[in-house]
Amino acid sequence: MITKGLLDMRILAVDVFISGNREGLKRTTILLLICVFPSLFVSALLLLYLLYTLTCDPAVSGGIAALHGVVLTFALFFSQRVRCLFTLFVVSIFTKKTRSLLLTAGTSVVVLGNIHNTLENLTGLVRSMICNLRAKKASVIAPFRNYVDMLKWLANILQGVTDFGVVNLDSQLNISPKVDLEHFRDRLTQAELKLNQSVKYAVTFINTVSSVKERVYPTISFLVLVIFIASHVRNYCSDTKYKNHFISNKFIHFDKKQKEEGKQHVLPLTSEEEKLYPSLPSLRPIAQEGKALFKFGFPIISHLVAWVIFITVDALLYCFVAIITTKLSEMEPFHVPLLLSLKGVVTLIGVQLGEENHQKDFSYSVTLFEKQCLPKPKLLLNNSVIPLAGILLTLLIMAPVAAKVVQIRLMVCERFYSTAAEERIKYLHAKILRKRLKRTREKENSNSFTALITKVWVT
Repeated sequence: MITKGLLDMRILAVDVFISGNREGLKRTTILLLICVFPSLFVSALLLLYLLYTLTCDPAVSGGIAALHGVVLTFALFFSQRVRCLFTLFVVSIFTKKTRSLLLTAGTSVVVLGNIHNTLENLTGLVRSMICNLRAKKASVIAPFRNYVDMLKWLANILQGVTDFGVVNLDSQLNISPKVDLEHFRDRLTQAELKLNQSVKYAVTFINTVSSVKERVYPTISFLVLVIFIASHVRNYCSDTKYKNHFISNKFIHFDKKQKEEGKQHVLPLTSEEEKLYPSLPSLRPIAQEGKALFKFGFPIISHLVAWVIFITVDALLYCFVAIITTKLSEMEPFHVPLLLSLKGVVTLIGVQLGEENHQKDFSYSVTLFEKQCLPKPKLLLNNSVIPLAGILLTLLIMAPVAAKVVQIRLMVCERFYSTAAEERIKYLHAKILRKRLKRTREKENSNSFTALITKVWVT
């Protein structure tokens, strides 16, 4: 009993929404509720778009969304054409326009995630090299200081050797190491400045393109979709040939009525005609749907290949930088041994009086790469793989539905525009009869010609 009541309520709601008949409080209330709920949903989406995409003021966004909801509710309530366009708009969510929107969103995810991360990893690698070169300025002087200390130590030793008590040979050894690093420092500064400018330009360009797509593309897609739907409705109402090759329930009733009135009828169709004029809706796939499915899926595959390439390049660059960082961090400093040893022998008239040994260690170590300058790569696969998986799953669900969208749109227009639907049914009925009559005449002529040839041959 409850199921029957719900079924009756659904039938009544569909009838009220299509016909717009508001006779009685019950029908008016049902139509108003049907118009309010989709308006609230669309207004909520508009509010989120204004708040988080266009970053508008909350008060302004709320006002625009509320006004949009009120206007849409009244338009749906009073206009049958608006209800038809809105229904077709919902149906067209599963068409190429939505596919393009989702593919653009996926490309934006890859651009903002993987390409931006690849750029940051490359920049980090170059910055680490500049940092290492900058740090090497101090380490370059350290070995020279060791050699200077060594020479001073030798000078002190030699000064002691040349002091004879009576005669003192005084010598001074002045050593001042000088390494010209100004040119080196200027080149590093210029390289770092140029790198910062290039990175800033690339990041600004990527952010600008992504921002423009996020802000403008949904609006343009919405306008294009509305124009496409309006064009579809206009063609359906004005052109009886427009996609008129489906056998609908109304066509079946019309042909049955023709048969009852003793007029020519076309049902049941022949096997050839069933291929040309499938039923509406048709559960089994037809040739046109296979082509539509291929056209729908080809851009998805091409975009998927491009996404995989960019994600793979990002992952490979991360592995490359991570391996370099690991190897450099494990590398021990190079040890340069510099041990100086002097042996002095004191003799007097050929007689050895004593022996002196002088030894000092001037060894030093050199690091190939400074620890504080090691690059720190990042890998943000979760930020791109999870959204892309959701987008691909949505597209996969949409693919079989998109093949049936043409039929669904025709069914919607048939329900809302009954006068145009009757004209289209009459045209298709007459078209099938004309083709049958033409095939029958061709067959009769062929049989007559064959019989004539046979007769002449026998004679």
